[in-house]
Amino acid sequence: MTQLTVRLTTDEADLEAVRELCRAYRLLLAERIPDRPEILANYYAEADYEALLAALAEKHARPDGAIFVAELDGEIVGCGMTHRVGPETCEIKRVFTAEAARGHGAARAIFATAMEQAKADGYRIMVLDTMIRLHEAIALYEKLGFTPWEPFYALPEGFEDLVRFYGKAL
Repeated sequence: MTQLTVRLTTDEADLEAVRELCRAYRLLLAERIPDRPEILANYYAEADYEALLAALAEKHARPDGAIFVAELDGEIVGCGMTHRVGPETCEIKRVFTAEAARGHGAARAIFATAMEQAKADGYRIMVLDTMIRLHEAIALYEKLGFTPWEPFYALPEGFEDLVRFYGKAL
C-alpha cells in the first residue's frame, strides 16, 4: 500500500527536490508549447528561472507564503507553493507532480493542504494562472471549485490567448 503525505518544506534538501520538480515542470511546458517558444523566453527564460528557483525560500517565506512537498512512500514526488498577492489573497504556484506520482492524488492533496494552510493564515481567496494547454491541470482546478477569474497581473502583449486565470474563495 502506498502512503501519500503533504507537508511544509523543512530543509535545503527539500528545497533542492522542489527545484528539480520545477525544472521538470519547465520541460513539460516546453513539450506542450513547441510552437510558442516566446512563452519560455518570456515566462521561463532559463537564467531568470534558475534565479527564481534559487530564491524560492524567500519568495514563499512564512507567514505570507509556504512551500509544500508531496511524499509518496517517503520520496518527494510533488510540490506547490503559495505567496501573498493581496491583503486577503494568495496565489498558488508551481503545483507539479513527477510522473511516478500521477494517479495517486498528489496534486489534489497539495491543493487541499495549501488551501487549508492559506485559510489558517488568514487568506480568503486563492488565485492561480495556467497555460491553456495544461488540460489535466485545468480539469483538476475546476474539480476543486476554481472558476475563471479576473487577471491579477498584466499579461505581456500577445499572451492573452495562452493564459487562463482562476480563483476560489477559501
